[in-house]
Amino acid sequence: MHFCVGHLVRILLSTMGGKLSPFWKTPDQKESESKPILPRQLDAEDEIPNYASINDSVTSCVPCVGIARRSYVNCPTCQGTGRIPREQEKQLVALIPYGDQRLKPRRTKLYVCLAVTICLLTTSLGIFFLFPRSITVLPAGLKASSTGFNATTTSIYLNMTNVLNITNNNFYLVTVVQLDIEVLHQSLVVGKTTMKTLLNMSPLQSGQISYMVASRILDDNTYNICTWTKVKVHNILLHIQGTLTCTYLCHSEQLTFEDYQYVDCQGNATLPRPLYHCLP
Repeated sequence: MHFCVGHLVRILLSTMGGKLSPFWKTPDQKESESKPILPRQLDAEDEIPNYASINDSVTSCVPCVGIARRSYVNCPTCQGTGRIPREQEKQLVALIPYGDQRLKPRRTKLYVCLAVTICLLTTSLGIFFLFPRSITVLPAGLKASSTGFNATTTSIYLNMTNVLNITNNNFYLVTVVQLDIEVLHQSLVVGKTTMKTLLNMSPLQSGQISYMVASRILDDNTYNICTWTKVKVHNILLHIQGTLTCTYLCHSEQLTFEDYQYVDCQGNATLPRPLYHCLP
């Protein structure tokens, strides 16, 4: 009897063992079954950068969940996710909300006014300093003279050394390159000279040029006046015309001047002259 009962129990356990095995598991079996079969995929937040507004506003680029139900269109860049792939970060442009601070101009009026003021100031200063001003040419008079006579031809040989004052009224360098002189007596040219010179005139400075002209006067009356010993005054009037050529700022300019001088034609004379002729 006992043998039959034990044999029956063994048969029942053997027949029900396959069905009860899922419910009776060891701890090692449970731990191995809890592990996933496929490797875990990285979360989208770990791989994809988030482009949000610096305003922390509600309108920043956030996932557009449920927005389509309100007649909105998903962002063509992020496709409504609010994020773009990291490998396309330098290729795609994230949308910035209209109210973002990066779109608001900062001190634009100040910068524009400052730029306009600087441009106007620079232009005004350039015009003020580069605007051409006059170059003053003023004959200072006779410095020295020497006279010679030829009784055969009744001619007078007169050598004069004159002084010319030049004033540069500009704010830049002026160079004197040439001086042309003509001496006239009774409307006739009796002497002529051309002098190549190189005088650099500093800004707002004055300079001086000495030039010599050799003249020959063929006139009987003038010869008699200069050689007549009974007359104490032996002066003749000469008309001097000149042209001064100056260069500045890649520009050439010719300045004309004229002067009338009384010259003692009886003998030699040397007259001291001031360095600069003062205007009355």
